[in-house]
Amino acid sequence: MDSTRDKAITQTGIFKVNAFVAEGCKGNPAGVCLLPRAREDDYYIKVAVKMAAAETAFIYEENDIYRLRWFTLSGREVALCGHATLAAAGILWDKGYVSPEKTIRFTTKSGILKAARDGDYITLDFPRPEITEIKNREQDIKQATGLAPLFIGQTAFDYLVVVGSEAAVKAYKPDFEQLKKLDGRGISITARAAGRDYDFVSRFFAPSIGINEDPVTGSAHCALAVYWGGVLRKSGMLGYQTSREGGMVRVDLLKDRVLLGGRTKETAIPAAMRQLILSW
Repeated sequence: MDSTRDKAITQTGIFKVNAFVAEGCKGNPAGVCLLPRAREDDYYIKVAVKMAAAETAFIYEENDIYRLRWFTLSGREVALCGHATLAAAGILWDKGYVSPEKTIRFTTKSGILKAARDGDYITLDFPRPEITEIKNREQDIKQATGLAPLFIGQTAFDYLVVVGSEAAVKAYKPDFEQLKKLDGRGISITARAAGRDYDFVSRFFAPSIGINEDPVTGSAHCALAVYWGGVLRKSGMLGYQTSREGGMVRVDLLKDRVLLGGRTKETAIPAAMRQLILSW
């Protein structure tokens, strides 16, 4: 067994956790399913749909490391999810599978991801994405969003659209049918923060994978950190995702990685739902 672990996962466990919570911010709910062994994809899909969180993280031990996969509430597997990774790491520590002082390593579709405790924060170590400015398809993005952006970029997963003010981000009313026409996972709408409590604000939309507006999107903050780090000339920043629920994400830029920091809070699952899922 990997020396980072204190006990093996010997039975299925199902949990719900709010990630990137802060004062006045509810964060983003994620399902977390601990498994003693890998299961078929139909099982992951069925559980994720029943949990009805934006994403559910599935964890099992494989070749002396934790294998981590993410499925959306519509049953689609995604290649990267920050808030569900934060939630998964929190459960592994809180339930005694890993001691709080030890770093957790996950193997995923996006490579090896690490999670570490930093006081009451959990810090995730994610790949630093490349952002390519879009010029030849600028009109398509403008038509889909109904915005006149200051900058349009694209990463391997998402679009990044920069607008002129925090007020414009908050007031934005998306046409989800138009946004579905864009390829990729989703789109971040972002602006520089109006005050000093945080550095930038954002909202994230992914209707093509069944998530009209995501409460807090950790993975999108990797690209947000790269963009705003260049504009603000800062390596450490605080982002606020101004959804209805709201969430705070602490970001730190490294040479080829991005550190995402946030807090988690476990929430209750109805007993009947828990019993049903554990019977599958």
